Amino acid sequence: MKSKIFALGLLAVSLSVSSTLLAADAGAPKKILFFSKSAGFEHSSIRRGTNGEPSHAEKVLKELGEKNHFDFTFTKDGSLFTPENIAKYDAFFFYTTGDLTTPGTDHNPPMTKEGKAAFLEAIKNGKGFVATHSASDTFHSPNYNDGTIVGKYKNDGDKADPYIKMLGGEFIIHGAQQKSHLVVADPKFPGVSAVPADFGPNEEWYSLKNFAPNLHVVLVQDTTGMKGNIYDRPPYPSTWARMYGKGRVFYTNMGHREDVWDNPVFQSVLIGGLNWAVHNVDADVTPNIDQVAPKAGETQNHPAP
Repeated sequence: MKSKIFALGLLAVSLSVSSTLLAADAGAPKKILFFSKSAGFEHSSIRRGTNGEPSHAEKVLKELGEKNHFDFTFTKDGSLFTPENIAKYDAFFFYTTGDLTTPGTDHNPPMTKEGKAAFLEAIKNGKGFVATHSASDTFHSPNYNDGTIVGKYKNDGDKADPYIKMLGGEFIIHGAQQKSHLVVADPKFPGVSAVPADFGPNEEWYSLKNFAPNLHVVLVQDTTGMKGNIYDRPPYPSTWARMYGKGRVFYTNMGHREDVWDNPVFQSVLIGGLNWAVHNVDADVTPNIDQVAPKAGETQNHPAP
């Protein structure tokens, strides 16, 4: 009986992804550039095969794109960020690490500083932006360090990197992979109806700082019972939407593990964020961080665990 109920639950989530979150128009698919350059640590979910085979995340997104009217282009080449190429896409999806204007760990071509500026300006002018997991561990602000020094949790405010100001939050550090409860802050946001009340997958959970004041929090990280002193802090945003000028920005700290990418709940949240970012659907993104995570900025100055 339990297995039958579970199967029905998965079916319901699948229907949510495939029907209620389908693109609103029947025109050309929205074009999305998935950028996964790793100037820092390269996650296994975005690591390509030895002969260039698509990464796990790319395979999942290709399948989701075919079902949901998205045309994904996959690249690790930062030199593509020119005004001419930027203009070709409706939105950009980052799963990145480090300073993308350097060759870094994966030695793929970096963005130019002019390319970074043009990209940020394009978001401000109305392009969509979606990001998962280590996209918040990208273009760090001046007060970031290697995670071993007491005091590293200081927020940067106006001194935050322009990319972080666009994204709306920044990675601090993570502890051991563990299950953690995510609280739904906005059940009406696209895709979130699939999130059960007890949702808490095993994941590598990022502790975050530098939250923008206009965040519309979709999911809240419930820190109750989490292992590791880095999580000794009040609940904070895990997934959010916000406006950056005219651009729609969506981020979730999930996405480290391959089984999370395969999780239909995660996929539903992701497709909802994508549909919102490219204007296929609308949502009320009135800032709510002060109501649903009022002490999110109160981080602890602990050394690494």
